[in-house]
Amino acid sequence: MVPGPPDRPARAAVDEAEAVARRSYGRLLALLAAPSGDLAGAEDALADAFERALRTWPSSGVPRNPEAWLLTVARNRRRDRWRSAAERTSTPLDADVHAAVWHDVDPDAVEDRRLALLLACTHPAVNPAMHTPLMLSVVLGYTAEQIGRAFAVPTSTMAARLGRAKKRVAAPDAAGARPGLVIPEHDELPALIAPVLEAVYGAFTIEFTTVTRARHALLLGLADTVAEVADTAEAHGLAALLYLSSARFPARIADDGTFVPLPQQDPSEWDRVLLDHGRARLRTAHDAAAAGRGGLGRFQLEAAISAVHCARDESGVTDWATLRELHDVLARLAPTLGGTVARAAVVAETDGAAAGLALVDTLGDRVARLQPAWALRAELLRRLGRTVDSDAALGRAIDLTTDPAERAYLQHRRDGHSSEGRSREGH
Repeated sequence: MVPGPPDRPARAAVDEAEAVARRSYGRLLALLAAPSGDLAGAEDALADAFERALRTWPSSGVPRNPEAWLLTVARNRRRDRWRSAAERTSTPLDADVHAAVWHDVDPDAVEDRRLALLLACTHPAVNPAMHTPLMLSVVLGYTAEQIGRAFAVPTSTMAARLGRAKKRVAAPDAAGARPGLVIPEHDELPALIAPVLEAVYGAFTIEFTTVTRARHALLLGLADTVAEVADTAEAHGLAALLYLSSARFPARIADDGTFVPLPQQDPSEWDRVLLDHGRARLRTAHDAAAAGRGGLGRFQLEAAISAVHCARDESGVTDWATLRELHDVLARLAPTLGGTVARAAVVAETDGAAAGLALVDTLGDRVARLQPAWALRAELLRRLGRTVDSDAALGRAIDLTTDPAERAYLQHRRDGHSSEGRSREGH
């Protein structure tokens, strides 16, 4: 028997369930976990609600408000569990919290609790190294495989670490209490906000090359939420960085699908609205720092670097000298492998390719799997006339590249290098 065509309404229902998971998972989870602080229980209930949606929506249709439907089912699932005989013997039943049923709740009308959940992921029982991965998993919905790849950790190892961290967040305190999720007092935020900023930035970098406009808007909105609630210089700096980086995204890919490096992008294709938002956020960051709401930090500097690049939309030139100064300060304040590679690219413009290459070489084997380092090395070797070495470095960069457009661009560069080499040999 030949199978018939796919059931379009059923497929549409599944697609909608997946779309709701992408755009609202973190918000729904935060609403579920906020009253009791039981993160694991909230995750289980929400997973059950999505499973039920996949079973029933294809036949009954997608609800008018899918998020409200999911939240109601999840809360009912938790209520049933709390009322079970096993739970009654092991967990005190708080009728005001546990018996609540939101049949007609509108999640959009309820306070967004994602920042509270992000801060809960900095629980003192959780290894500080797991704060950001936990936020990426719990609040922003990334898989252990995605997070493991970003942190260069095997998927199985990351999954195990996340599982342990979630149990520690959900565990009751010494008195057996599970405090609800609350946003700390303003004077406590500076000490807690750093891993939250790292989580938002991590989400942005994970999806930068493939993110949809809807997901992009969600991440920018989350950065805005953190900036408005925390009101620190670094929080505003992160929002500025994300806006300025996003503004250049439309020019990143040419009409033929080819990747376009930043120095070669046409500034007229940058998003003016996002540029204006980013510049405004950067000014707010400066004002916050001047008012004592946090000192100069990594995200403010990276946003300032991005703003200098974006200034080319008015000046028509790149101010490499200012970029060099900013990168030098960033290297002293918050040195990273990626930051060193970016600084080397600027040094190559101000001091020559040999100086830039020497800076890359100082990193040694630490950049063995860092794609930007190999791509830059290939370019600088090409400028120095070392074609064979350049092709080898370019091959390594291609092997490490996961973005199809950038991979095609690098392959085109390598083909061009080979043609140039053969042409010189012919002469």
